[in-house]
Amino acid sequence: MAKVLKCGEVFAGCDTVIYGKDEDEVLAKEEQHARDDHNMTMIPMDTIKEMANHIQDGAQPRRRWFGFR
Repeated sequence: MAKVLKCGEVFAGCDTVIYGKDEDEVLAKEEQHARDDHNMTMIPMDTIKEMANHIQDGAQPRRRWFGFR
């Protein structure tokens, strides 16, 4: 099942939501997001554990098409 992590549950005030096919993919994306958007050059192991603890089951929302045919 797909996995999801709301970054704001780890970094207060962040609205980013990370989706992936499994926990490993979500963690990799969240670590890159932390480096790029939260200016973290090194991510402490306790922060990585906190990220992992907040990963939940959930699929990426489908995009809806509201166009006319």
